Amino acid sequence: MTITNRFAARAAAFALAVTAVLGVKAGLYRARALESEQALRYSYYRAVQDLAASTDSINSTLEKELYAGTPLMHSELSSQLSDYASDAKAALTQLPIESMGLSNTYKFLSQVGSFSQALSKKLARGEKLTDKEYQSLSALHEYSQTLSDTLWEIGDKVSTGELVTVAGDEQNAALLSESGSFDDYESSFENYPKLIYDGPFSDNILDKEPQLLKGLAEVDENKALQKCMLVTGLNVGDLPNMSEEYGKMPSYRFYDDNGSICCAVTKQGGFVSYFLKTRRVNSTDISAEQAIDFAQRFLDTLGMVDMESTYYETYDNVCTINFACTKNDIIMYTDLVKVQVDMSNGDIVGYDARGYIVNHTERDKGEGVISAKRAEKEVSPVLDIGSHRLCYIPTPGGSEVLCYEFSCLSDSGRRVLVYINAKTAAEEQILMLEESESGVLTV
Repeated sequence: MTITNRFAARAAAFALAVTAVLGVKAGLYRARALESEQALRYSYYRAVQDLAASTDSINSTLEKELYAGTPLMHSELSSQLSDYASDAKAALTQLPIESMGLSNTYKFLSQVGSFSQALSKKLARGEKLTDKEYQSLSALHEYSQTLSDTLWEIGDKVSTGELVTVAGDEQNAALLSESGSFDDYESSFENYPKLIYDGPFSDNILDKEPQLLKGLAEVDENKALQKCMLVTGLNVGDLPNMSEEYGKMPSYRFYDDNGSICCAVTKQGGFVSYFLKTRRVNSTDISAEQAIDFAQRFLDTLGMVDMESTYYETYDNVCTINFACTKNDIIMYTDLVKVQVDMSNGDIVGYDARGYIVNHTERDKGEGVISAKRAEKEVSPVLDIGSHRLCYIPTPGGSEVLCYEFSCLSDSGRRVLVYINAKTAAEEQILMLEESESGVLTV
């Protein structure tokens, strides 16, 4: 056999081997793709099933609320509704909701427990529910029934593979939304009643006009993208996609192809309202104090020099720090900014200034402010007062009130914050500080 023939024989053998290997690999890829689709279908099916079960519980509990006659029963039912609504929202986050436009569904789940709690507190004060409040409960019950029916229908379609592919979240979101189910449910909110009550998800709060944006000119998409790049330190190519956010804070939202990075810039004024860089952080190599310093310096670069760190929490090696605006020795807890810091290297991986944008404005404390000494008389005698300061705190109904904040210590060593209205001397709020290795929070 000549060298040429030997080479040809080896080449043929090699080609057969490659063909066999490629055939095996193709089979493995097909098997893996099938496994991926089955896993994805199961995860969506489980999420829809959990969401449907929670919504069923919401539906039956809302109906019981319509028939409840005592404050005690309303209190028990409102507690149950809060739990069921939390479960439902947790299940909802397991679906590709970013592309599904489920803002109305999420708002509904947020309002259910909050509205019920507001009614329960009203009854506990000896007041009666109005006809309009009963009508609102009835409307919530009707919408929960529709959502429940919708979800069980979607669950059946997901289980058969009709609504899930391995094409990715964008296509799955479209299939789930356009299946004549979620789309129809979302559009049904046209006649949804406005719920005005003393609670954090009241429509008067959700519809609040951002104070910081008043009178500012609009920016175009290009200028918004430039602002996004400046604040996040990203390149234009990192965020090739753009969508729009509506409501009271219309914004441009820029994001990458896999949804791990996003940034929103207000159309009016061109402020970055939030950004998020999702990443796995595997270690904690800096202290909480260093993380706070990194966050403070980041805000300084944005020109937000009047921000004071208040509370923080570390979770999965990411530190989330709350900052409040401070001017003229008055801290404004309503003007809130949250900054997230990667604890492995100090990178800023998250920023949320929506609270600041909505609430920040020039304030005049006006006349009739009582002295700290007068306010101090309303603090419990079992507490040892350490220091005090003026502050604005949010009310459940979405407004704010000027208070004296008294930092106190209990006999057991518990740190307690007491808020006394700076004009009426009413005790507005009591918070307890939870201090641990993971952070400092209030409860």
